[in-house]
Amino acid sequence: ILSLTITVILALAFIEEPSSLTVTSDVRYRLPAWNPPCGLTESLELLCFLVFVVDVSVKSYLIGWKEFWKNKWLMAYILTLIVSLTDWIVSLSFFCKESVRIRRILRPFFLLQNSSMMKKTLKSINSTLPEMASVVLLLAVHLSLFTMFAMLLFARTKDNQQDKEWVVYFRNLPDSLTSLLVLLTTANNPDVMIPAYSKNRAYSIFFILFTVLGNLFLMNLLTAIIYNQFRGYLLKSVQSSLFRRRLGIRAAFEVLSSLKETPASAQQSCVSVGALLQVLQKAEMDSRCKQAIMRSLKMCSCDQLSAAQFQKLFEELDKDAIKQHPPSPEYQSHFMQKMQFAFGHPCFGYLGNVVALANIISICVVLVMDADKQPSERDDFFLGAINCFFILYYLLEMLLKILAMGLRRYLSYPSNRFDGLLTVILLILEIATFAVYGFPHPGWRPEFMGLLSLWDMVRLVNMLIVFRFLRIIPNMKFMALVVTTLLDLVKNLRAFAGILVVVFYAFAITGIMLFKGAVKKNSKAEFTGSCVHINLVLYFKEKKKVLSWCSAHFQAGVVYCLLYVLSVHLICRWAKIYFVAWWLISSVIWVNLFVALLLENFIHKWDRRCQRESLSGIEYQRTVELMFRDVLEEPTEEELMEKLHQHPHLQLCR
Repeated sequence: ILSLTITVILALAFIEEPSSLTVTSDVRYRLPAWNPPCGLTESLELLCFLVFVVDVSVKSYLIGWKEFWKNKWLMAYILTLIVSLTDWIVSLSFFCKESVRIRRILRPFFLLQNSSMMKKTLKSINSTLPEMASVVLLLAVHLSLFTMFAMLLFARTKDNQQDKEWVVYFRNLPDSLTSLLVLLTTANNPDVMIPAYSKNRAYSIFFILFTVLGNLFLMNLLTAIIYNQFRGYLLKSVQSSLFRRRLGIRAAFEVLSSLKETPASAQQSCVSVGALLQVLQKAEMDSRCKQAIMRSLKMCSCDQLSAAQFQKLFEELDKDAIKQHPPSPEYQSHFMQKMQFAFGHPCFGYLGNVVALANIISICVVLVMDADKQPSERDDFFLGAINCFFILYYLLEMLLKILAMGLRRYLSYPSNRFDGLLTVILLILEIATFAVYGFPHPGWRPEFMGLLSLWDMVRLVNMLIVFRFLRIIPNMKFMALVVTTLLDLVKNLRAFAGILVVVFYAFAITGIMLFKGAVKKNSKAEFTGSCVHINLVLYFKEKKKVLSWCSAHFQAGVVYCLLYVLSVHLICRWAKIYFVAWWLISSVIWVNLFVALLLENFIHKWDRRCQRESLSGIEYQRTVELMFRDVLEEPTEEELMEKLHQHPHLQLCR
């Protein structure tokens, strides 16, 4: 319920004024967006706030008043709710006509406080700030020095024809600083150096030095610092997680060892296997782990477990099992056995990859031949016939694999599910095309019928065929390694994506409030706005960029296009603070952090020892915790017992 509530309150920004529910973001062509009546989104907000109030009340009650004052996140949670509810009341009192809604910027906090991993990530980023600040300060010095050099090199002269560099980029200190800051992002490269280079080739040395020192040295140094610092913190966090897990298991051992089932004559503490089995029946844990632990207990020949045996038993919790594939069907017929061997062999899969490659090449050849033809001159017969032939082969390949492997085993492989799903979709689209337009024949270009034209149907089929070619990835080891690294990032590092959503959302909402309506369309189909210079239209026509850049992006709440493109010379000076802050947080800090995490994951994936383990015939893959398993230190007996004796809610008899 809490996750759904957070999703709803974040999604309200898409329908609130200014609404993003338009086909195009270009102010020249889009129709007026639908804006909800006053009270509709506010009612949904109130329901979300009530859920959050219940959530924070329950959490505050459970931890107690004393612990509440120590928990900064809960206090910030309550403060955010108070500010949001106050702003909500103000909004209703103005009949939803107010231009600034503070509560919209605060919404990402609800996502942030609901994830412990996101809080840890923020803490880790905070720990790297001192080191990052030193490099950012070095970047600022680098930028300032080269700004002064640029103003001296490109000073105004008597010849106006030779002053293009000064007029456009280095007219004064703010313009010079902005031009070099944008050059640091490479967004205006090589435009910024063209006037000076046209005058004298030697001026290129200045820009080359600036780019080499800034981009190749300082920016990569920042990546190295973030990687080093964050890896240290992540390792420390995983070490703490391992200690808590071992402490919990040892606490369970101490409690179970005090039960009546434990013989009094035992010289050391031990746990009865029968008592542990009874507890496991009632314990809530992953079914795979529970079955593995119970299977190990039944195979154990002893009746009592020591602390070391008890701890080793629960190491199953550290592993994430890969699902075992069901067995293939056993055929009695000799002919069927040969069929199963032939079509279940990896070479049959390689043949399918070759056929898929031939399909891609044939599509490319036809598209190149028809590239310059008008729609009325295009003959879809060849493309339709080619698609029909290859889709029939894909269907036959899928059926033969199911025959050889069995349906359950076939579906147990993700690559087969991907392949089979696309094959079924392609078959349905092909049947629909034949039903509407008939079978392919020379001159096959009928008129528009149904929901899609023939060319649209053929294009859709071809796009799916191209997408299906991704089936080759599991057969290429290095490519598969890269893909599994990316998938592991998606699965294990969701907290970083969550913080990325928080940053994007906050800046998008801020951008909407700052630049909403900045570019407007008048009766002469021209564009005016306070945030854009008078020559904006001419500039965009010259650069062949989107005419309605400012309004199109910020009216729709879209910020991602600015991640690497920082065209701050198009906007007013006061707005540069917004874009520089966005560039520093998103590109300088966050992208480097993501690169560091990608390197960390890839390095451990590259080491084959860290990819998989095998225990009791079951394959396992490493989770984030097990990425560092080879460098983690197991807590000692003394550390565990000392921590247990200090626990306020656990009274040990010894």
